[in-house]
Amino acid sequence: MDQAGIITSPFPTVTIPDLAFTDYVYQRAAELADKPALIDGSSGRTLTYGQITGAIRLVAASLAARGFGKGDVFAIYSPNLPEYAVAFHAVATLGGIVTTANPLYTAHELAHQLQDANAQYLLTVPPFLDKAQEAAQLAGGIKEIFVFGEADGATPFASLLQSDGKVPAVTIAPDDVVALPYSSGTTGLPKGVMLTHRNLVANIAQLVGMPKDACTVRADDVLMGILPFYHIYGMIVIMNYALHVGGTVITMARFDMEQFLSLIQQYKITYMNLVPPLVLGLAKHPLVDKFDLSSLRTIVSGAAPLGAPLEQECSTRLGCIVTQGYGMTEASPVTHFRLYNGGATKPGSIGPAIPNTECQVVDVVSGAALAAGAEGELWVRGPQVMKGYLNNPTASRNTVDDEGWLHTGDIGYADADGDFYIVDRLKELIKYKGLQVAPAEIEAMLLTHPAIADAAVIGKADEEAGEVPKAFVVLKGEATAVEIMAFIAARVAPHKRVREVEIIPQIPKSASGKILRRLLVEHDQAGT
Repeated sequence: MDQAGIITSPFPTVTIPDLAFTDYVYQRAAELADKPALIDGSSGRTLTYGQITGAIRLVAASLAARGFGKGDVFAIYSPNLPEYAVAFHAVATLGGIVTTANPLYTAHELAHQLQDANAQYLLTVPPFLDKAQEAAQLAGGIKEIFVFGEADGATPFASLLQSDGKVPAVTIAPDDVVALPYSSGTTGLPKGVMLTHRNLVANIAQLVGMPKDACTVRADDVLMGILPFYHIYGMIVIMNYALHVGGTVITMARFDMEQFLSLIQQYKITYMNLVPPLVLGLAKHPLVDKFDLSSLRTIVSGAAPLGAPLEQECSTRLGCIVTQGYGMTEASPVTHFRLYNGGATKPGSIGPAIPNTECQVVDVVSGAALAAGAEGELWVRGPQVMKGYLNNPTASRNTVDDEGWLHTGDIGYADADGDFYIVDRLKELIKYKGLQVAPAEIEAMLLTHPAIADAAVIGKADEEAGEVPKAFVVLKGEATAVEIMAFIAARVAPHKRVREVEIIPQIPKSASGKILRRLLVEHDQAGT
């Protein structure tokens, strides 16, 4: 531990090149031209490194011909497909900004993001086109909707490949924003997280700079692309880091356990980035025994804490390394990662800070740095920390302070070796299968129900999902729990649906009116 309780990474500092993100990711593409980069798991459709970089240039040229340029925003509303990476990097090549949306969003949720991000173009898939069109109409400002494949009322994405490939010269500064994923941060409604070319280049350079280990990605790895590319974890760690080092990614548009296991067997998957519910499935699902998963070397879990017992159970069943890391959208996303260390692992730990990253654990009231072993809020500082939230300077200041410390909102501690553990969340977010659910968003929606006088939402522990939203409501009219759950389900993406409703006389609140969620959590756990 350094002065003032600051814990620095145990790994050597890495040099972060001043390159545009696409140039950095595809540095090795020419030498790997004939190697598969992305393969669609369901169809076998393959993009080699040569094909993907060629397609990026063609699509960028077509977008430029439409007037799309530096600082313009392009939205992607799609499940994982090989061409997702083409669209992302065509926009980045022009100095544009990609805002990625959850493909399960309702039209209203998507419209909010499109409007907030000031998106001009929208890319989707035929099954989601109706929602995309409705969202575009609600948001305004969308000049054209593209679609992977073909559908009436949208321009085929493939038509963008019909160009001369001449991309206009554009000067991209390291501090220019390239990605705008949406995150609830530590509190509140989803906000646009401004991630720059330098942020994303830095985070991949930091991962590449880790000691070569069974837990790091290698050029000969075949990876499973099941984590959604719209989410920062899938976007950076799989779609970009894996391709930067020369790996091959097998994409899945939607999760199905049998297909998931079949693809591991078929493609001899060696490396998987997963979330705890998927690790749980691999540890316990009876289907696992019907497939040959012996190719697996490493599973890395992230997005939510993975308990030591489950980590060890999965590792024992599959005979592979199961480890975990930590990060958040606001940190591009990785800040911590646990290597194998020749067998001396610490189950349940997220490991030490990655290169060029500083941390401290502070008292949640005073902000004073705490000693090893003491629990407090984790603060992180490094080149991967976001530029800020879009059009929200107050939230930006509340999350990243004047000294550059990102206040994660997570409670944890560091042991004497500088390895970290996450034990709780200061922030109020619910993590459903690794996806964020903001209680405030659901509460606001509940209060639009004519029979509800007051409401509060908490995360209820669930073995499969990690947490599920539970609502406490005070009624002013007649409504059943089933009716209330249906009311919310009709208005939100599936992961935000309320799974349980309890009717209570009043919502506990502080003198300032803040909901005392801890009391509701204790009430729920006690069953009283």
